[in-house]
Amino acid sequence: MGKLVIFNHPLMHQKLSIIRDEKTGTRDFREVVSEIAMLMAYEVTRDWETKDVDVKTPMGIAKCKVLAKEVVIVPILRAGLGMVDGINQLIPTAKVGHVGLYRDETTLEPHEYYAKFPPCITDAQVLVVDPMLATGGSAIHAIDVLKRRNVKNIAYVGLVGAPEGVSALQKAHPDVDIFLAALDEKLNEIGYIVPGLGDCGDRLFGTK
Repeated sequence: MGKLVIFNHPLMHQKLSIIRDEKTGTRDFREVVSEIAMLMAYEVTRDWETKDVDVKTPMGIAKCKVLAKEVVIVPILRAGLGMVDGINQLIPTAKVGHVGLYRDETTLEPHEYYAKFPPCITDAQVLVVDPMLATGGSAIHAIDVLKRRNVKNIAYVGLVGAPEGVSALQKAHPDVDIFLAALDEKLNEIGYIVPGLGDCGDRLFGTK
């Protein structure tokens, strides 16, 4: 079973209070989502595999370590885009793939409309990023898409999750680690996380 990590970090708590606030505007919301993603990436990568390299310094040869695998960030469109820049600032060499999904507002089921990935993704360390793990449908579908391409090293990184979404993702993909900044109370009758932070995509891009 993959691990479930709910981060308990003072800086994440403080920044979550900003994006949860209904009065926070688009610019601040976007900046803080990116900042939380960067903080999370620092923790998510803590146990990643490294390899030894020799680096010539001005004074000699240093025995150093670098990441053993390439890194690919896969945002689930649209809202996942808000997390990419923060992670990319921490891992500038990371490549970015995309999975486009929209959710049927009646059935709450995800529908795929776009998928494109860098050639290295099969052997890379892949971070599927989406701010909200609500029903889990989008995350499950995105990981299905990756596994059909023989991707093996997958982790899910989100800001806020609901117990229903966590359970569904664990059941569908028990080998995938789940990282969240917060685990909230429940889903409401229309599939939104309570208390959550509203529609993250709309708040990121000012579309409502």
